[in-house]
Amino acid sequence: MDKKSVPAPSEEEIDWGGSGAGGSKHLQKDKTLLKNVHTCLSNPPSGAIKCSLIKGDYLYFHYGCDGQDDRGWGCGYRTVQTLSSWICHNCSPPKNHCRPVPSLPEIQQALVTMGDKTDSFSGSREWIGTFECSLVLDHFYDVPCKVVHVRGGGAELEHVAVAELHQHFEKHNSPVMMGGDRDNSSKGVLGVWTGDKGSYLLVLDPHYYGCELDRTELQRRGWVAWKRVSSLDQSSFYNLCLPQTARLLNVF
Repeated sequence: MDKKSVPAPSEEEIDWGGSGAGGSKHLQKDKTLLKNVHTCLSNPPSGAIKCSLIKGDYLYFHYGCDGQDDRGWGCGYRTVQTLSSWICHNCSPPKNHCRPVPSLPEIQQALVTMGDKTDSFSGSREWIGTFECSLVLDHFYDVPCKVVHVRGGGAELEHVAVAELHQHFEKHNSPVMMGGDRDNSSKGVLGVWTGDKGSYLLVLDPHYYGCELDRTELQRRGWVAWKRVSSLDQSSFYNLCLPQTARLLNVF
């Protein structure tokens, strides 16, 4: 792994911003979140032919990290928050202003305001996926996204998804949201490794719930890990939400 392109991990306090719809009882101010939790992770057990990684800083958002128990429905929101934190850290904000990472109620209310969801969506426990992610990042940060549909099957995943991810990380540097149908668990993707024994994705899993763990323990438990592409559900289609951040990047 190219450690020169990834700053050292640390912690960061975050101000959760406005309360949003029904959010005041859930949100905690100045919550400490871990930064760059993939740093120093061991490489996959295969010789590297090509490795492409994110550059820049992000915060790890996961179930319950703001005091709201969103187990079973909030994984997509948490991945959106992780992507938003990367934009806040690494992109030049429009008009010299970058809003804080949106809360779950704020994400829901934004989708209602845009007309994508009905009023009943606010305060609900309905899931969101890659399409909603693209709407939210454009709404809050003026960042357009490319959504790529990958049909199920090993060949599509190994060739289409892997190629798209290599191109994305080399040009845009930003993390990616991944989701599917049979495999409907949201994932953050931080890198892609093409080796002599197949391809791997560097997956950041938002489903952790509990007390804050340090980076080493998160890695040991597999909450951030290199996953073989062949280990994904071969009968599921997958969608990738790729933030098009090249025009907004600060100099790394």
